[in-house]
Amino acid sequence: MQIIISSVVLVSLIALIIGIFLGISSVVFKVEVDEKVVKVRECLPGNNCGGCGYAGCDALAEAIAKGEAAVNQCPVGGASVAAKISEVMGVSAGESVKEVAFVHCDGTCVNADKAYEYNGVKDCRLAASLPNAGEKKCSYACLGYGTCVEVCKFDAIHIVDGVAKVDEEKCVACKACINACPMKVIELVPYGKKHKVTCSNRDKGKPAMDACKVSCIACGMCERTCTKSAIKVTGNIAIMDFDKCDDCGDCAAKCPRKCIS
Repeated sequence: MQIIISSVVLVSLIALIIGIFLGISSVVFKVEVDEKVVKVRECLPGNNCGGCGYAGCDALAEAIAKGEAAVNQCPVGGASVAAKISEVMGVSAGESVKEVAFVHCDGTCVNADKAYEYNGVKDCRLAASLPNAGEKKCSYACLGYGTCVEVCKFDAIHIVDGVAKVDEEKCVACKACINACPMKVIELVPYGKKHKVTCSNRDKGKPAMDACKVSCIACGMCERTCTKSAIKVTGNIAIMDFDKCDDCGDCAAKCPRKCIS
């Protein structure tokens, strides 16, 4: 009996000592938590997509709390999340234009001619290292093997007839597809814009025409037609300035190659 009582007392003393040690440690080594970081993090959606430019929602919350990131920097949350965060931070959310990804290519199976048949692994990054940057004659085209589809967490992009197409209603502008595309044919554009250049070909004239039925040939007709100076041919490709474009459609109507949607 004496042995049992001694053991119980010993265990109790050890537990007491450990408890006191842990209590002291929790005070000495306590990490101060910024309440703003916690509140901002609660506002964020938690997708951890990296579209904001930070490693995840935790990192973005810390950056916003420190004033290193804008309150509307989360592309997934949009205006509603920005408004909540602005209340926490006590600042104005400001105006933000919703953006979505857009694929500057219409080199479908019908429109784009092939230089050869590719039967390898269906991965754009691998195919881009092949001669001519893929099997299509256009060395600037969307390869259509779906690497962008694999990285999209929102089911917002799919391969349709050999070309990636974005669902504007699902896209949250996280830039995952943009970063994954080895051909760099995807960019963010303002949501709802009707007219966009559907080509990335930098060749001029006949080489571009031989590669695709709807390639831009840098003829400059769109630039000469636009009264708002919203589209210019730069580097043998038409580039749209969405801040100036009023979606009148004159450039699309005059384009001889029909490469403006």
